[in-house]
Amino acid sequence: MTPPLDEAQLANLRAEAAIEPDPVPVGEVKKETQIIAIYGKGGIGKSFTLANLSYMMAQQGKKVLLIGCDPKSDTTSLLFGGRSCPTIIETSSKKKLAGESVSIGDVCFKRDGVFAMELGGPEVGRGCGGRGIIHGFELLEKLGFHEWGFDYVLLDFLGDVVCGGFGLPIARDMCQKVIVVGSNDLQSLYVANNVCSAVDYFRKLGGNVGVAGMVINKDDGTGEAQAFAEAVGIPVLSAIPANEDIRRKSANYEIIGRPGSEWAPLFEMLAEQVAVAPPVRPTPLTQDGLLGLFKGDAVGRDYVLEPASIEDMCGPGSSLVKPSLEIVYEAN
Repeated sequence: MTPPLDEAQLANLRAEAAIEPDPVPVGEVKKETQIIAIYGKGGIGKSFTLANLSYMMAQQGKKVLLIGCDPKSDTTSLLFGGRSCPTIIETSSKKKLAGESVSIGDVCFKRDGVFAMELGGPEVGRGCGGRGIIHGFELLEKLGFHEWGFDYVLLDFLGDVVCGGFGLPIARDMCQKVIVVGSNDLQSLYVANNVCSAVDYFRKLGGNVGVAGMVINKDDGTGEAQAFAEAVGIPVLSAIPANEDIRRKSANYEIIGRPGSEWAPLFEMLAEQVAVAPPVRPTPLTQDGLLGLFKGDAVGRDYVLEPASIEDMCGPGSSLVKPSLEIVYEAN
């Protein structure tokens, strides 16, 4: 049996009970950082889309970090008017040789509210680009990546490379959602379908990353990209037209997603869609399903494969027979 409380204990309990609870917060709720990986075929316009999207988000009052994860290191060039910035991998190597550590100011630069950096990659023939991505993120972790307090972190990834480093955000749940950039051509949609396949694969293994949608760049109105999005079950977040003014300004490293500009509504709407689009699990297409989005005369879908013979390879009358290396065990 529990002994009765003495007067001092009772007094303490009464004092604790008299304390009013903290008031319910009425200010703006601080949201978790949205980390979004953008994938697409090389040259499809990811960097163009992200530079203008990140700029518009910053002008809308959001704190945005843009990270280029393409070995070409061209994600931030449009943002900085054609200037290239030192990459994390290059800077890390130089600092290591000098016995120094990397600081934020060595690798992160800003313009009009957008913070940006490039992971970079090894020189041709001198290393694995995917491994460079992994090394870059390891360094970001040491610099306090998860304590930086951004509203959005946008990662620009090359989609037509299948090695593990480029699939890092999907495989390790490093982002909440993926956006694919494509156009009305087979190769870009092939890459988009591969990305959807990766997301579906890791969801089967217990992952949480989903596809928020697709941005159609250089849209000529033929409709294949729209049909692809509908077939795999993802929304189209924006369709950027194939327009000479956009092409020319982009080639001159001009930001077209400025508030008040001709193209501002396009990127204002895209910023809103990116913010609220939920991550969904796509249903990737088979190769035949992907080809079915295009006219047969455009992709050679009706071509019949003709098997080759040993005579084709070695000439008429050839019979090239090699001894089998298969081990056959006699039955007892």
